[in-house]
Amino acid sequence: MTTTPTVPEEFHIFDTSLRDGAQQEGLRLSVADKLRIAGYLDELGVTFIEGGWPGANPADTQFFVEAKELELRNSKLVAFGATRKAGATAATDPLTKALVDAGTDYICIVAKSHDEHVTRALRTTLDENLEMVTDTVTYLREQGKHVFVDCEHFFDGYRANPEYALSVVRAASEAGAEVVILCDTNGGMLPSWMGDVVSAAAQTGANLGIHCHNDTGCAVANTLAAVEAGVMHVQGTFNGYGERTGNADLSAVIPNLQIKFGWELLPPANLAEITRVSHAIALVANQPLLGRQPYVGASSFAHKAGLHASAIKVDANLYQHIDPTLVGNDMRMLISDMAGRANIQIKGDQLGFDLSDRELAARVTERVKAKEAEGYSYESSDASFEMLLRDELGLLPQPFQVTSWRVFTEERHGETISEATVKITAKGKQEMVVGEGNGPVNALDHALRKAIAAAYPAVESFELTDYSVRLLDEGHGTDATVRVLINTSYEGSTWTTVGVGTNVIEASWEALFDALVYGIFTHVEPELRPETAA
Repeated sequence: MTTTPTVPEEFHIFDTSLRDGAQQEGLRLSVADKLRIAGYLDELGVTFIEGGWPGANPADTQFFVEAKELELRNSKLVAFGATRKAGATAATDPLTKALVDAGTDYICIVAKSHDEHVTRALRTTLDENLEMVTDTVTYLREQGKHVFVDCEHFFDGYRANPEYALSVVRAASEAGAEVVILCDTNGGMLPSWMGDVVSAAAQTGANLGIHCHNDTGCAVANTLAAVEAGVMHVQGTFNGYGERTGNADLSAVIPNLQIKFGWELLPPANLAEITRVSHAIALVANQPLLGRQPYVGASSFAHKAGLHASAIKVDANLYQHIDPTLVGNDMRMLISDMAGRANIQIKGDQLGFDLSDRELAARVTERVKAKEAEGYSYESSDASFEMLLRDELGLLPQPFQVTSWRVFTEERHGETISEATVKITAKGKQEMVVGEGNGPVNALDHALRKAIAAAYPAVESFELTDYSVRLLDEGHGTDATVRVLINTSYEGSTWTTVGVGTNVIEASWEALFDALVYGIFTHVEPELRPETAA
């Protein structure tokens, strides 16, 4: 039986998303982006937010100017920099001065702790590197600053020359650094290697932190192993952003420490916001939401197998390691050809329908499996599943009826034009509308919306946010069956519909038609739903 470590009297969650996370390929944060993310991190309640390197680039310098207006309530802002240059003094070093001018109470500087990096990268002596650490920390402390020191490449340095790596830790601590952070800069460590190295560093008497990269896929595990070995400060980024394969993901580290170790690092109400914060940061950073991300991913508590669903009906936690609401997430029941009656009953209950009748649930289950055999996918299109379920229950609204539709594409004077004609009846009035677009699907979308808008003006504000096509039997070439998925958004809500056919236009029409019907009876005129009228 393992023993859970006791929470230290002082423990820090140090977020470096705005600095180290921003080094990720394809990720670029403006000053405004960084200010927004800092606000989310403060709401959550992390201890420290590392904002960037003032003096090293104009954007980071500007960030610290504007960050003075943030009025952080829970977190403290940290400026990042480096030890002064070889042969200089901290008092005259311009980048050290920029750290002081940033106006933060806390400063984190990076120092070389691998002997080869000192001699080959800094091109100075081992003794001079120690003096650079001592001089910079001492000077910053004299300016009234709290100082942290990141020992870059510490673990590789320890393996190459343990005495020197430890001497850097000792020098930083003796000069007044409040925490000395052991950095797995190359990300090559494994959890079982952590304990001995951290324990050796602890013999210096320094307060220790950990900073792990994910090159072995072990950043979170290595961070927890270091905590078990005694560090009192963990660094990481939200969603694991960072150079190469990224940094330790704080959206996993924090719940592991709080839920598994039992350390109340955040108020429970704040921990329940961690999924929202993770997703909000991803949106600001313009990065995809990672469905399989632990704790906060959309698939973290998603169940597909019928066996799982049967057990979950007895106890929701039989196939879940925690209650998803602790981290602000939800259990999701996926509907597919693997689904059993229990999946359908649970999903129906989540949508507000009573499927306790075994015969009804079995009928819906068989219909789902038959449709999935044709190529439909309901695990990724909840709106289409609800419409199927409503149809089976006799509760599917018909806000409008389509008499006919057609679309054609032609070349006019060297330009390709798509034109669609749609005839509908809505609220007793017939409409025939012609629409043009950039391709046949876009033309159909325009024509259908224009036709419906006379009866339901809000559809003009529906936004088609994603459109994807997949060949289901690729060997058939251009006559293959295709599946079309459409995401539609309106006033902050998004729903997904599916269409299938051997004709991509036909499949697109089905998904588009369902998207508009669903949006009308759920978001525009919910009174159209028969159960509401009853």
